[in-house]
This record gives sequence, structure tokens and C-alpha cells, in this order.
Amino acid sequence: MSPETGKLLILVGIVLTAAGIMMVIQPKINLPPLFDWFGHLPLDIRIEKEHVRFYFPLGSSILLSVIISAVMFFINKLIH
Repeated sequence: MSPETGKLLILVGIVLTAAGIMMVIQPKINLPPLFDWFGHLPLDIRIEKEHVRFYFPLGSSILLSVIISAVMFFINKLIH
């Protein structure tokens, strides 16, 4: 494993830790919800019947994939 991979893993860990801390702290200090829109995008499929609930977050998955791909692209450009 190269040192660049280690640096990338540390950076990803820091970002995930910061996101986790924000999710835990947000309800306690009454910040406005930052990600209420996530999961309610136009391509997110939600079917709720009497005894069945089905949720497939297609739009949210596509958006998350695009964001992660862009971040990884820019990190790759910075490393090389």
C-alpha cells in the first residue's frame, strides 16, 4: 500500500467522523435540519400500502454517487 492511499483513508475517516458528529449534535443544539431533503428527491421511489412499505432511494443514490465520484476525482488530481 502506498503512502497516498494511507493519506486518502485518513481524509475519508476525518470526513466521516465529522459527518457523524454533526448528526449526533444537530438535534441537541437545535440546528436546522441539513439533510431533510435527502431521501425525498424526484427519483426516490416510495410505496406505502396498508401492510407494506417499500422505499428505493434511486435519486438519492445517483446524487450520492455523483458527489463521491467528483470528490474522488479531485482527490486523485491532488495526489498525482
